[in-house]
Amino acid sequence: MNAPENIALVRHFYASKAAPEVFQEVMDPELVWDITPGFPGGGVYHGPESVGRDFFGPLLENFDDFHPVGEEYFADGEGHVFVLGHYHTVSKRGATADARFMHIWTVRDGKLAKLQQVSDSLVVDRVING
Repeated sequence: MNAPENIALVRHFYASKAAPEVFQEVMDPELVWDITPGFPGGGVYHGPESVGRDFFGPLLENFDDFHPVGEEYFADGEGHVFVLGHYHTVSKRGATADARFMHIWTVRDGKLAKLQQVSDSLVVDRVING
């Protein structure tokens, strides 16, 4: 895939608000999900099942709404897509916030194979814990 196709793939994922069926459609079976330390659930996860169960499962227990919003997209010729954006969050207690992120995606064979995330974890923590 070329850079515009790679960006379109990532945009599709964000446009779905990370819907589970789209997640399954676009993620590589060998997915590596690298979340910055300090972010809730920060760590490295391997495979879509682990990401869903071990990362999103505990994270989403804290939110009525949590989804990525891509704002700017850039790609290189090496299969990377760089996204600047924010997580839109609404906690179970009704607190809302938008926490900025930078995502670096690696696309392989038309699938999202790796995510490296950097985010404002303090904003997310305050939404959860007050």
